[in-house]
Amino acid sequence: MLSWISTVLQGLMLGGLYALFAMGLSLMFGVMRLTNIAHGDFIILAAFAAFALLASSGMHEAGPALISMAILLPAAFIVGYGMQRLMLNGTLGKDPLPSLVVTFGLSIVIQNALVEIFSADPRSIGSGGFNTSSLSLGGDLAVGALPLTIFLIAVLMAFLMQWLFNRTAIGRAFRATSDDKDAAELMGLDHRHIYGLATATAFVLIAVAGVLQGMRTTVSPSDGPALLIFAFEAVIIGGMGSFWGTFAGALILGVTQSLAFRIDPGWGIWAGHVVFLIMLLVRPEGLFPKTR
Repeated sequence: MLSWISTVLQGLMLGGLYALFAMGLSLMFGVMRLTNIAHGDFIILAAFAAFALLASSGMHEAGPALISMAILLPAAFIVGYGMQRLMLNGTLGKDPLPSLVVTFGLSIVIQNALVEIFSADPRSIGSGGFNTSSLSLGGDLAVGALPLTIFLIAVLMAFLMQWLFNRTAIGRAFRATSDDKDAAELMGLDHRHIYGLATATAFVLIAVAGVLQGMRTTVSPSDGPALLIFAFEAVIIGGMGSFWGTFAGALILGVTQSLAFRIDPGWGIWAGHVVFLIMLLVRPEGLFPKTR
């Protein structure tokens, strides 16, 4: 019994990481109806950027790794805002194809650029042993210190994003622009600026996810599409428009994969895809769809 409880705990920790993957994707789609095909590749790009910062400084401890995240967050905000204003705003409209093509192109560019700069070899962000330490929960139960930290950060991010949307002026601007761009323009909102802020915020979430993914495991330039799939499945299972819904969907995905991995190592990823397909058939709007 304890072994199964431990498996569920590991699944919840994995779900916390998937939640970080998914929240930026949920934000961009919720505000702009834009599916960023390069979302996973930007996560990997953030991981490699953190790796490069640490390598240049010669530090490989958990503290400096988290400090690198703080350095990357402002840069991610600026890159996200600039990319939306200069590139993605021109692709938005009733036809989703232009934005899909552009972000697919960005995905290819990022992957090839990372291979050219870092080679195809997997890399990881040093954490000074933090990724292998664990906390005892009593008896034979224990949880990894880093997975638990990631889970708590995911809870914090979900809380902050839901608060941002529900309690702040910029959140109201996001919701107004998402509901009716033209009406928002009549109220004095510049939808291009609002979209830029939404993407900038999503890129901050991407940077957090990238650094933590690099600390948790090795990353390679070709990992982005797999992370995109996990993020997309978490968003669809949880329901568009709710960050707590996205968080719940990610936990379901993580626990499903962990339980299936325990039964058979070849079933883990497949089982997550099956749950995603069942949700599409039974409740395509997700468990907690957006309500306003």
